[in-house]
Amino acid sequence: MYSLDINFLNDRPEYKPDAASARAKPRTAAPSDSRQPLIMGGVAFLLLSAIPLGLWLFLQSRNADLEQQGIDLDNQIGNLQNLQKQLGSLNTEISQVRNETGALATVFNQIKPWSALMQDIRARVPRGIQITEVKQLPLSQAPAPPPPPPAAGQPGAPAPPAVVPTGPIQISGIANSFSDVNDFLLTLKNSPFLNPAETKIAVSESKPGTPLAPLNIPGEQAGANLATTEIPPVVTFQIQTILSPTPASELLRDLELKGATGLVTRIEALKKKGVIQQ
Repeated sequence: MYSLDINFLNDRPEYKPDAASARAKPRTAAPSDSRQPLIMGGVAFLLLSAIPLGLWLFLQSRNADLEQQGIDLDNQIGNLQNLQKQLGSLNTEISQVRNETGALATVFNQIKPWSALMQDIRARVPRGIQITEVKQLPLSQAPAPPPPPPAAGQPGAPAPPAVVPTGPIQISGIANSFSDVNDFLLTLKNSPFLNPAETKIAVSESKPGTPLAPLNIPGEQAGANLATTEIPPVVTFQIQTILSPTPASELLRDLELKGATGLVTRIEALKKKGVIQQ
Protein backbone atom coordinates (compact mmCIF):
# COMPACT_ATOMS: atom_id res chain seq x y z
CA MET A 1 0.00 0.00 0.00
CA TYR A 2 1.04 3.47 -0.57
CA SER A 3 1.62 5.86 2.32
CA LEU A 4 1.06 9.61 2.24
CA ASP A 5 3.85 11.65 3.67
CA ILE A 6 2.43 15.12 4.32
CA ASN A 7 4.54 17.74 5.93
CA PHE A 8 2.35 20.58 7.04
CA LEU A 9 5.32 22.66 8.14
CA ASN A 10 6.18 23.42 4.56
CA ASP A 11 2.96 25.35 4.27
CA ARG A 12 4.14 27.79 6.91
CA PRO A 13 6.48 30.49 5.64
CA GLU A 14 8.51 30.85 8.78
CA TYR A 15 9.62 27.29 8.38
CA LYS A 16 10.94 27.93 4.86
CA PRO A 17 14.43 29.27 5.31
CA ASP A 18 15.19 29.43 1.61
CA ALA A 19 12.06 31.29 0.78
CA ALA A 20 12.53 33.75 3.66
CA SER A 21 16.10 34.46 2.67
CA ALA A 22 14.99 34.99 -0.91
CA ARG A 23 12.35 37.46 0.20
CA ALA A 24 14.80 39.26 2.51
CA LYS A 25 17.31 40.09 -0.27
CA PRO A 26 16.43 43.34 -2.13
CA ARG A 27 16.25 43.28 -5.81
CA THR A 28 19.09 45.18 -7.46
CA ALA A 29 18.78 46.85 -10.85
CA ALA A 30 20.59 45.21 -13.59
CA PRO A 31 23.79 46.97 -14.48
CA SER A 32 23.51 49.20 -17.53
CA ASP A 33 26.15 50.70 -19.87
CA SER A 34 23.92 53.78 -20.98
CA ARG A 35 25.81 57.20 -21.24
CA GLN A 36 22.70 59.33 -21.44
CA PRO A 37 23.19 61.07 -18.04
CA LEU A 38 26.76 61.94 -18.96
CA ILE A 39 25.68 63.39 -22.27
CA MET A 40 22.90 65.39 -20.62
CA GLY A 41 25.35 66.73 -18.07
CA GLY A 42 27.75 67.76 -20.80
CA VAL A 43 25.00 69.47 -22.71
CA ALA A 44 23.90 71.34 -19.58
CA PHE A 45 27.50 72.38 -18.93
CA LEU A 46 27.88 73.63 -22.48
CA LEU A 47 24.63 75.54 -22.23
CA LEU A 48 25.65 77.12 -18.95
CA SER A 49 29.03 78.05 -20.44
CA ALA A 50 27.51 79.41 -23.64
CA ILE A 51 25.20 81.88 -21.85
CA PRO A 52 27.98 84.09 -20.42
CA LEU A 53 29.97 83.72 -23.62
CA GLY A 54 26.98 84.91 -25.64
CA LEU A 55 26.43 87.79 -23.24
CA TRP A 56 30.10 88.77 -23.54
CA LEU A 57 29.95 88.65 -27.32
CA PHE A 58 26.73 90.71 -27.30
CA LEU A 59 28.28 93.31 -25.01
CA GLN A 60 31.37 93.48 -27.21
CA SER A 61 29.19 94.04 -30.25
CA ARG A 62 27.20 96.72 -28.46
CA ASN A 63 30.41 98.45 -27.32
CA ALA A 64 31.68 98.46 -30.89
CA ASP A 65 28.39 99.94 -32.08
CA LEU A 66 28.47 102.60 -29.36
CA GLU A 67 32.07 103.48 -30.21
CA GLN A 68 31.12 103.87 -33.87
CA GLN A 69 28.14 106.00 -32.89
CA GLY A 70 30.44 108.13 -30.74
CA ILE A 71 32.80 108.61 -33.70
CA ASP A 72 29.86 109.54 -35.92
CA LEU A 73 28.59 112.03 -33.33
CA ASP A 74 32.05 113.58 -33.01
CA ASN A 75 32.16 114.00 -36.78
CA GLN A 76 28.71 115.57 -36.75
CA ILE A 77 29.73 117.91 -33.92
CA GLY A 78 32.80 118.94 -35.89
CA ASN A 79 30.69 119.62 -38.96
CA LEU A 80 28.20 121.61 -36.89
CA GLN A 81 31.02 123.65 -35.36
CA ASN A 82 32.35 124.44 -38.83
CA LEU A 83 28.86 125.41 -39.95
CA GLN A 84 28.50 127.56 -36.84
CA LYS A 85 31.74 129.37 -37.66
CA GLN A 86 30.59 129.92 -41.22
CA LEU A 87 27.23 131.16 -39.94
CA GLY A 88 28.99 133.54 -37.55
CA SER A 89 31.11 134.97 -40.36
CA LEU A 90 28.01 135.32 -42.56
CA ASN A 91 26.16 137.09 -39.74
CA THR A 92 29.11 139.45 -39.35
CA GLU A 93 29.09 140.23 -43.06
CA ILE A 94 25.30 140.70 -43.00
CA SER A 95 25.58 143.07 -40.03
CA GLN A 96 28.30 145.03 -41.81
CA VAL A 97 26.21 145.29 -44.98
CA ARG A 98 23.17 146.32 -42.96
CA ASN A 99 25.18 149.00 -41.15
CA GLU A 100 26.52 150.35 -44.43
CA THR A 101 23.07 150.24 -46.01
CA GLY A 102 21.55 151.91 -42.97
CA ALA A 103 24.20 154.63 -43.05
CA LEU A 104 23.53 155.21 -46.75
CA ALA A 105 19.80 155.30 -46.12
CA THR A 106 20.36 157.76 -43.28
CA VAL A 107 22.34 160.03 -45.59
CA PHE A 108 19.57 159.93 -48.19
CA ASN A 109 16.98 160.48 -45.48
CA GLN A 110 18.74 163.62 -44.22
CA ILE A 111 19.27 165.26 -47.59
CA LYS A 112 17.33 168.46 -48.24
CA PRO A 113 17.89 169.39 -51.89
CA TRP A 114 18.92 172.99 -52.43
CA SER A 115 16.61 173.23 -55.40
CA ALA A 116 13.60 172.38 -53.21
CA LEU A 117 14.88 174.67 -50.44
CA MET A 118 15.29 177.63 -52.80
CA GLN A 119 11.83 177.02 -54.27
CA ASP A 120 10.38 177.04 -50.77
CA ILE A 121 12.21 180.23 -49.72
CA ARG A 122 11.21 182.03 -52.92
CA ALA A 123 7.57 181.09 -52.38
CA ARG A 124 7.71 182.58 -48.84
CA VAL A 125 9.25 185.96 -49.72
CA PRO A 126 6.59 188.62 -48.98
CA ARG A 127 6.15 191.88 -50.83
CA GLY A 128 8.66 194.49 -49.76
CA ILE A 129 11.48 191.94 -49.43
CA GLN A 130 14.30 191.46 -51.92
CA ILE A 131 16.70 188.53 -51.45
CA THR A 132 20.26 189.37 -52.37
CA GLU A 133 22.13 186.23 -51.27
CA VAL A 134 21.54 182.75 -49.85
CA LYS A 135 24.61 180.82 -48.76
CA GLN A 136 25.67 178.10 -46.37
CA LEU A 137 28.23 179.05 -43.77
CA PRO A 138 31.10 176.70 -42.84
CA LEU A 139 30.74 174.44 -39.86
CA SER A 140 31.85 175.99 -36.61
CA GLN A 141 30.71 173.46 -34.05
CA ALA A 142 33.16 170.91 -32.74
CA PRO A 143 32.56 167.24 -33.52
CA ALA A 144 30.53 165.27 -31.00
CA PRO A 145 32.68 163.47 -28.41
CA PRO A 146 32.89 159.68 -28.71
CA PRO A 147 30.65 157.63 -26.41
CA PRO A 148 32.26 156.60 -23.10
CA PRO A 149 33.76 153.10 -22.97
CA PRO A 150 31.43 150.45 -21.56
CA ALA A 151 31.87 149.18 -18.04
CA ALA A 152 33.38 145.79 -17.40
CA GLY A 153 30.97 143.05 -18.42
CA GLN A 154 28.54 145.50 -20.03
CA PRO A 155 27.84 145.70 -23.78
CA GLY A 156 29.01 148.81 -25.58
CA ALA A 157 26.60 151.56 -26.53
CA PRO A 158 25.27 151.32 -30.09
CA ALA A 159 26.89 153.58 -32.60
CA PRO A 160 24.86 156.71 -33.37
CA PRO A 161 23.38 156.97 -36.85
CA ALA A 162 25.38 158.73 -39.49
CA VAL A 163 24.60 162.45 -39.59
CA VAL A 164 25.29 164.64 -42.58
CA PRO A 165 27.20 167.67 -41.25
CA THR A 166 25.67 170.92 -42.50
CA GLY A 167 26.52 174.47 -41.61
CA PRO A 168 24.01 177.23 -40.89
CA ILE A 169 22.22 178.91 -43.78
CA GLN A 170 22.40 182.69 -44.12
CA ILE A 171 19.74 184.60 -46.05
CA SER A 172 20.62 188.23 -46.85
CA GLY A 173 18.32 190.81 -48.37
CA ILE A 174 16.75 194.25 -48.37
CA ALA A 175 13.37 195.16 -46.92
CA ASN A 176 11.25 198.25 -46.95
CA SER A 177 10.75 198.13 -43.19
CA PHE A 178 11.48 196.14 -40.08
CA SER A 179 7.94 194.76 -40.08
CA ASP A 180 8.58 193.22 -43.49
CA VAL A 181 11.65 191.50 -42.09
CA ASN A 182 9.62 190.14 -39.16
CA ASP A 183 6.94 188.87 -41.53
CA PHE A 184 9.57 187.12 -43.61
CA LEU A 185 11.03 185.54 -40.46
CA LEU A 186 7.63 184.15 -39.46
CA THR A 187 7.03 182.65 -42.89
CA LEU A 188 10.49 180.99 -42.81
CA LYS A 189 9.69 179.39 -39.45
CA ASN A 190 6.74 177.65 -41.10
CA SER A 191 8.98 176.02 -43.71
CA PRO A 192 9.17 172.21 -43.40
CA PHE A 193 12.79 172.32 -44.58
CA LEU A 194 14.06 174.66 -41.84
CA ASN A 195 14.34 174.36 -38.08
CA PRO A 196 12.01 177.00 -36.59
CA ALA A 197 13.83 177.03 -33.24
CA GLU A 198 17.11 177.99 -34.97
CA THR A 199 15.63 180.50 -37.42
CA LYS A 200 16.40 184.04 -36.22
CA ILE A 201 17.45 187.49 -37.38
CA ALA A 202 21.21 187.93 -37.17
CA VAL A 203 21.50 191.47 -38.55
CA SER A 204 18.83 194.10 -39.19
CA GLU A 205 19.72 197.76 -39.72
CA SER A 206 18.24 200.73 -41.49
CA LYS A 207 20.09 202.61 -44.20
CA PRO A 208 19.10 206.17 -45.18
CA GLY A 209 18.06 207.00 -48.69
CA THR A 210 20.74 208.02 -51.14
CA PRO A 211 20.18 210.63 -53.86
CA LEU A 212 20.59 209.66 -57.46
CA ALA A 213 22.87 211.61 -59.72
CA PRO A 214 20.99 213.90 -62.18
CA LEU A 215 20.59 212.60 -65.66
CA ASN A 216 22.07 214.49 -68.57
CA ILE A 217 19.29 214.44 -71.11
CA PRO A 218 20.25 215.63 -74.59
CA GLY A 219 18.39 218.77 -75.66
CA GLU A 220 17.89 220.12 -72.15
CA GLN A 221 19.38 223.46 -71.19
CA ALA A 222 22.72 223.13 -69.48
CA GLY A 223 22.57 223.92 -65.82
CA ALA A 224 18.80 223.67 -65.69
CA ASN A 225 17.47 222.89 -62.25
CA LEU A 226 16.31 219.29 -62.42
CA ALA A 227 14.40 217.60 -59.65
CA THR A 228 16.70 215.35 -57.71
CA THR A 229 15.63 211.77 -57.06
CA GLU A 230 16.77 209.66 -54.12
CA ILE A 231 16.36 206.06 -53.07
CA PRO A 232 14.06 205.74 -50.04
CA PRO A 233 15.54 204.38 -46.84
CA VAL A 234 15.75 200.59 -46.67
CA VAL A 235 16.45 197.90 -44.09
CA THR A 236 19.25 195.43 -44.72
CA PHE A 237 18.96 192.13 -42.88
CA GLN A 238 20.55 188.73 -42.45
CA ILE A 239 18.57 185.73 -41.25
CA GLN A 240 20.38 182.60 -40.09
CA THR A 241 18.78 179.18 -39.87
CA ILE A 242 19.61 175.49 -40.15
CA LEU A 243 17.98 172.58 -41.94
CA SER A 244 15.14 170.77 -40.23
CA PRO A 245 15.96 167.47 -38.50
CA THR A 246 12.78 165.95 -39.93
CA PRO A 247 13.73 162.98 -42.16
CA ALA A 248 13.19 163.40 -45.86
CA SER A 249 10.99 160.29 -45.83
CA GLU A 250 8.42 162.34 -43.88
CA LEU A 251 8.59 165.25 -46.32
CA LEU A 252 7.93 163.38 -49.55
CA ARG A 253 4.87 165.43 -50.46
CA ASP A 254 6.68 168.74 -49.87
CA LEU A 255 9.72 167.53 -51.79
CA GLU A 256 7.57 166.40 -54.69
CA LEU A 257 5.73 169.73 -54.78
CA LYS A 258 9.08 171.55 -54.89
CA GLY A 259 10.35 169.43 -57.79
CA ALA A 260 12.74 167.08 -55.93
CA THR A 261 11.35 164.01 -57.69
CA GLY A 262 14.73 162.25 -57.87
CA LEU A 263 15.12 162.12 -54.10
CA VAL A 264 11.48 161.08 -53.69
CA THR A 265 12.02 158.17 -56.11
CA ARG A 266 15.14 156.99 -54.27
CA ILE A 267 13.44 157.12 -50.87
CA GLU A 268 10.40 155.25 -52.18
CA ALA A 269 12.72 152.53 -53.55
CA LEU A 270 14.53 152.27 -50.20
CA LYS A 271 11.16 151.97 -48.45
CA LYS A 272 10.10 149.10 -50.70
CA LYS A 273 13.34 147.25 -49.96
CA GLY A 274 12.85 147.75 -46.21
CA VAL A 275 15.99 149.84 -45.77
CA ILE A 276 13.91 152.81 -44.57
CA GLN A 277 11.04 152.02 -42.26
CA GLN A 278 7.61 153.01 -43.46
